[in-house]
Amino acid sequence: MESNSKFESVYSTKVRAGKRRTYFFDVRKTKGEDFYVTITESTKRFNGDGYDRHKIFLYKEDFNRFLESMNDAVNHVKTELMPDYDYEEYERRQKEWEEKTELENREASSNASEASSTESTTPDDDMTW
Repeated sequence: MESNSKFESVYSTKVRAGKRRTYFFDVRKTKGEDFYVTITESTKRFNGDGYDRHKIFLYKEDFNRFLESMNDAVNHVKTELMPDYDYEEYERRQKEWEEKTELENREASSNASEASSTESTTPDDDMTW
């Protein structure tokens, strides 16, 4: 089976942005041994029927200008338009949500484990001693 390296990610990371939106940053390799970045915004549809995806392809010759313009735009909002806004608010909320979810998953796993060990140690009613 031949690998389709045109679409293979050699590196991937994601940013969860609330309950409905995720950004994916993927480094991909071309047939010519070159690399580019795809930035994908994936948004869950309101009716729950799948996701909408929007993709940007970013090539190495544009990396520096893209990052500079992105930083300029973000810094303009942070310093000129909304200097008093708490930009760390969502980081804290995301961390709290992740910690709460992890705790709930551990509790559910522990409860399931306890239930199965209780079931497995219960003597069989049909067993004769």
